[in-house]
Amino acid sequence: VVAGCGGGQAIAERLPDILQRSAHLILDADGLNALAADEGLKTLLRLRGAGKPTVLTPHPLEAARLLGISTAQVQSDRLKSAQRIADLFSCVVVLKGSGSIVAAPDHLPVINTTGNGRLATGGTGDVLAGLVGARMAQGMNAWDATCAAVHQHGLIADQWPADKGLTAQHLALQIQ
Repeated sequence: VVAGCGGGQAIAERLPDILQRSAHLILDADGLNALAADEGLKTLLRLRGAGKPTVLTPHPLEAARLLGISTAQVQSDRLKSAQRIADLFSCVVVLKGSGSIVAAPDHLPVINTTGNGRLATGGTGDVLAGLVGARMAQGMNAWDATCAAVHQHGLIADQWPADKGLTAQHLALQIQ
């Protein structure tokens, strides 16, 4: 299940069921904001454990909300922030941004070297969340699926023609 992409505040009422019932889960955007605002949802996420693989895909502001700190604090130590979220919720985390970081409790964090500012376009993070979900649906474990998706997502942006704008739709259509 990929949840939170464009869900608005309506996702909050569905999130308890999603957290408890989804065998594999990717949470993005509005799902992360709902999670950050509700201790009960945080507890449900922690209870998922290793048996129900989960990936969180926050940008720095969403990461700050999850950690209860400022965005500046997240940005001042991105590796530590990503790892703190991963450890706190026992999941894989993509801290999006320049040099997106993939972290998990049982792995050393990875700094992705692909990608550029074009990925700051609205909806491109939703494409990333969907790509992680697609890789997991193909049978990849959460760590490998996330690392592969983050790399591919960034590579598409790096290879995009300089004279053309990159939209989420264009990005999604390039994924194979």
